[in-house]
Amino acid sequence: MDLNDLDEAATVFTRVRPRLFGIAYRMLGSAAEAEDLVQDVWLRWQDYDRATVREPAAFLATTTTRLAINTLQSARVRRETYVGPWLPEPVDTSADPYLGAETGEALEYAVLILLERLTPTERAAYVLREAFDYPYPQMALILQTSEANVRQLVSRARRHVTGERKAPVDVAAQRELLSTFITAARAGDLAGLERLFAAGVASITDGNGAKHAARRVVVGATPVARFIAAFSSFWWDGVEARFVTVNGRPAAVLEHAGGVKAMLTLTASADGIDHLLWLMNPDKIAAFRPAS
Repeated sequence: MDLNDLDEAATVFTRVRPRLFGIAYRMLGSAAEAEDLVQDVWLRWQDYDRATVREPAAFLATTTTRLAINTLQSARVRRETYVGPWLPEPVDTSADPYLGAETGEALEYAVLILLERLTPTERAAYVLREAFDYPYPQMALILQTSEANVRQLVSRARRHVTGERKAPVDVAAQRELLSTFITAARAGDLAGLERLFAAGVASITDGNGAKHAARRVVVGATPVARFIAAFSSFWWDGVEARFVTVNGRPAAVLEHAGGVKAMLTLTASADGIDHLLWLMNPDKIAAFRPAS
């Protein structure tokens, strides 16, 4: 293999690109930022002395992970000026099945939200181990630390994720809950909504200042039910729900007047709906606009 040849270098990069994007997306929670990062990796790969690289896939994964750690640190500073709650950018996993092909871990919304609370290095360790099953010695090289420290990083991250996450309902049950919720929300059925919710349910809207986007998290079965019922008489007029698979789980694209008004997904356990997650930032749901 002549890695000095740019065509050969491009072939190698293209082969591993889906994994690089998978690492970057799980690290950043943003498809747009992940695409930019992977493009940066490609530019660096072009300029690098590739003849010195013994294992191109490992080199590219290492470059991606280290850039993602740096990007995540700066992204968190930028998010301090974000208007209202910030949620991960959804990805259509029916259109890009590779994202969940190895394991779906660190892809579901519930997990991505929990990963936001980890340090960038803890997050990288979790993603590399749980989503891609990297061996600890290789992870130590990627993260520039000892194997013992990598094991501690993974252990802490696992405890955090599993300790705060309830066992989710299966995909079919989530799809049914989502459909039932939309029906109750359209009708402003206060009692029907409350029956769907776990006691500590939270409604979180990511709008970054978009019209009608709540800027605060609403918590509790009764407050959330009242909040949803309060806008049922006008918000749902002319809205059609199109069901899709987002981050490996059911979601509804809420279309209005030929565009996307919002995307709605949820997390649920045996106790009922735990989170209602509304994506209303136009930049984050642009990829789900109806085909013209």
